[in-house]
Amino acid sequence: MGSAEREEIIHCNQLPLPILLSSRLHSLQARTICVEKDPTLGGTCLNVGCIPSKSLLNNSHYYHMSHHDFANRGIECTSKLNLQKMMEAKSASVKALTGGVAQLFKANKVTHVQGVGTITGPNQVQVKKNDGSTETLNTRNILIATGSEVTPFPGIPIDEEQVRMFDE
Repeated sequence: MGSAEREEIIHCNQLPLPILLSSRLHSLQARTICVEKDPTLGGTCLNVGCIPSKSLLNNSHYYHMSHHDFANRGIECTSKLNLQKMMEAKSASVKALTGGVAQLFKANKVTHVQGVGTITGPNQVQVKKNDGSTETLNTRNILIATGSEVTPFPGIPIDEEQVRMFDE
């Protein structure tokens, strides 16, 4: 890998589309690199957004039902919220799913380059790695899947006490 080698496709960041696309590209015998700044794969949705939120919402719904709906259905029980266990269950779900993405990448021979990619030419991506080094990748195709990050409101400082980011 690097400036001397030419890859078939590089995708920067990832969403479900590039994850699924990786399987198809492998079946076409295309060498693929995924540039992702985070050590775990799956992007914002899988790591700190949609999936963790849905896990917590689902468990909160069960808790609500245990207090407000079960008795109407003939189910008598007492329930107590254990937030630590709820957070552990959410983390276990995220870990299993990100591990699944890593396995898919391994099975489909997708190389994960950890860093931020910048398109520097029609067939070139320069990656600034998390350790500060850079790597130039040459390719036939580039797929941009930007994902998402929170955009702070101007004039409102994120102090992590009164105003927090969703991924902190």
